[in-house]
Amino acid sequence: MNKLLRTACLAAVGSTLTLGLTVSSATANEWPTDDIRLVVPYAPGGTTDVLSRRVADLLQQELDANVVVENRPGAGSTVGTGRLARGGRDADHTILMASPGHTIGAAIYPDLSYDPVNDFAFLQNMIDIPNVMVVPADSPYESVIEFVEAAKEENMTFSHSGVGSSIHMSGELFKTLTETNMTAVPFAGSGAALPALLGGDVDVSFENMPTVLSHIRSGDLRALAVTSAERSEFLPDVPTLSEIGEYNLDQFITTAWFGLIAHNSFPEEAQSVMQEALNKVMEREEFLDFVEQLGAEPGQVSGEEFKQFIVAEVERWENVAEQAGISQ
Repeated sequence: MNKLLRTACLAAVGSTLTLGLTVSSATANEWPTDDIRLVVPYAPGGTTDVLSRRVADLLQQELDANVVVENRPGAGSTVGTGRLARGGRDADHTILMASPGHTIGAAIYPDLSYDPVNDFAFLQNMIDIPNVMVVPADSPYESVIEFVEAAKEENMTFSHSGVGSSIHMSGELFKTLTETNMTAVPFAGSGAALPALLGGDVDVSFENMPTVLSHIRSGDLRALAVTSAERSEFLPDVPTLSEIGEYNLDQFITTAWFGLIAHNSFPEEAQSVMQEALNKVMEREEFLDFVEQLGAEPGQVSGEEFKQFIVAEVERWENVAEQAGISQ
């Protein structure tokens, strides 16, 4: 091949590569082509809803596209999640804010119409909120060990915000690991459960941090432990349950997590665009300030790592539900 021809061929190849990169980039940047729907599988006003609306606002700024929040509550988040699992023509522009109900629902609803792992694409865990083991201020128990020893001798009561909530299942997990006598007392949400705890009508609760933090700081409640893997920066003097070192509590690590998922047909290019936008959202000062106000921490996992976290959570709660005899 003479020098002139070889130069022409190389130029042609370069043009082709440049065109290919341009087309690939354009394809990735075509999404979204419509409004994005962010489904909240709970009623308005709760943590999931408030978080979703904040994320939607920041996300649409990053994507330069409308992000519309839609509440579809029912059956511990399984109604809205079930609709997402059915897919459909708008599945490529629909995401959902999942929470522990996603994995707990699989444990307590035996006739679910969807697979909590294989029917979904897992985008990004947005925040983690630890639960706090709390007792009334006038409780005689100053530590987890004291409480466990008493609960082995007499029946204790723990309040929760509804069957299958992370608060309920945390109490059941504690009961199972410590082999104690504890009776679950259900309420219609944390707002109804809190007065009973403050008034000493129940012995203990495993409430979400935002619900009880101000009452702990005021002295109306006593925190015995947090349920996260590490101590909370908001309660640095309160130990984790896993560091107690007795009664199998080294296995007790739970958080109320909140993360974005989509139908498993969600396009790869959409996942890439969404992940880039979410990374920017989670670095923004507005988001970090919001997370701190909740007493939460930014999520750490996305994609395949997020999926494997879900797999482990489903297995954990299935075991707890089976041992506690919980089903709906």
